[in-house]
Amino acid sequence: MSEQSLPDDARPEYTDTLPEYAERVLEVAELIPPGRVMTYGDVAEWLEEGGPRQVGRVMALYGGAVPWWRVVRADGMLLPGHELRALACYRAEGTPLKQASRAAQGHLPRLDMSRARWDGGERAEGHT
Repeated sequence: MSEQSLPDDARPEYTDTLPEYAERVLEVAELIPPGRVMTYGDVAEWLEEGGPRQVGRVMALYGGAVPWWRVVRADGMLLPGHELRALACYRAEGTPLKQASRAAQGHLPRLDMSRARWDGGERAEGHT
């Protein structure tokens, strides 16, 4: 079960117990501008540590405290189980989307990764 779907009173406290790597992943997620996204692999590469699976695990456990919808799969598919919530966020932020084909399951759009992907811009120079 992802942390986003836990009731508020069932979520773990992170103030003193958040692992350092998780803190760093969440800091990157908070830097991503509205309307833009980074893949799990992009975040790991930007941090120069871990990989997509490690970033995904951090987001699943702790991502509810940050704009989780901005850290995505490389194929642009919406996060399974959270598609409608993410889609509402993307539309509110003006994130570029590709229209779904009639064959697409649920007819949900995908992220337009070529237009939505963020490389860290100027902030990337000062990362740790």
